[in-house]
Amino acid sequence: MTNPAESLVDLLDLEQIEVNIFRGRSPQESLQRVFGGQVAGQALVAAGRTTDGERPVHSLHAYFLRPGRPGVPIVYQVERVRDGRSFTTRRVTAVQQGRTIFNLTASFHKPEQGGFEHQLPPARTVPAPESLPTVTDEIREHLGELPEQWERITRRQPFDIRYVDRLRWTPEEIQGAEPRSAVWMRAVGPLGDDPLVHTCALTYASDMTLLDAVRIPVEPLWGPRGFDMASLDHAMWFHRPFRADEWFLYDQESPIAVGGRGLARGRIYNLEGQLIVSVVQEGLFRKVD
Repeated sequence: MTNPAESLVDLLDLEQIEVNIFRGRSPQESLQRVFGGQVAGQALVAAGRTTDGERPVHSLHAYFLRPGRPGVPIVYQVERVRDGRSFTTRRVTAVQQGRTIFNLTASFHKPEQGGFEHQLPPARTVPAPESLPTVTDEIREHLGELPEQWERITRRQPFDIRYVDRLRWTPEEIQGAEPRSAVWMRAVGPLGDDPLVHTCALTYASDMTLLDAVRIPVEPLWGPRGFDMASLDHAMWFHRPFRADEWFLYDQESPIAVGGRGLARGRIYNLEGQLIVSVVQEGLFRKVD
């Protein structure tokens, strides 16, 4: 069986069908919509493929416009907005079955030395990732065995995810809980040495757990859901080089939820406590009938 990390690299390896036009696979899955992190990661690959490869991406801003359909290829059309001396800008439109489902603008920056550096320390001290159980272990401990659906997800999951705080299963466990969450993550296998692949893989991962922070005070993260949620927009700033197949801490919080929308922001640190990526996302929340 193919390693899920290898499958992720293959998923991010787009087919070029014309100058500035790429096609990405969309796996046939049981989900109602294509996973947003997949679309964002593939769009960033398309943008990066039209640059000289010597300027790392430093930021992206994206909007999820329509739900993508699993099993149907997605075409990525790249507009070369700017090629400057220090910055390169690309705009990507993702189209599926003739309809725009996603827009992304990415900016690439030629590496340079700054006159100073500073960073706020991480908000809290957390246990080492190896000391924490995997999500699969926590579910098995609570339920006795893995549900068939989770078995299928585990076999395809490209990231090892370990929650810093134990999973909550009951309404009693969420009483008084703050809208915060933190997870250790890393790809389950090597991703190669292309920095763009690591950036796009982390972009994929950044959409996996961020909106958890919005839901934590309202309902348990595991078990039947009372709310349906969908990403509306997503922004990332890449501060330092990193590898997505090495442990990184994703510290997440939700400063506000109102009007059916919840805002979440995340800070991603490497094992040395260096801030490598900042993320902000807004999600739509609707009560399940």
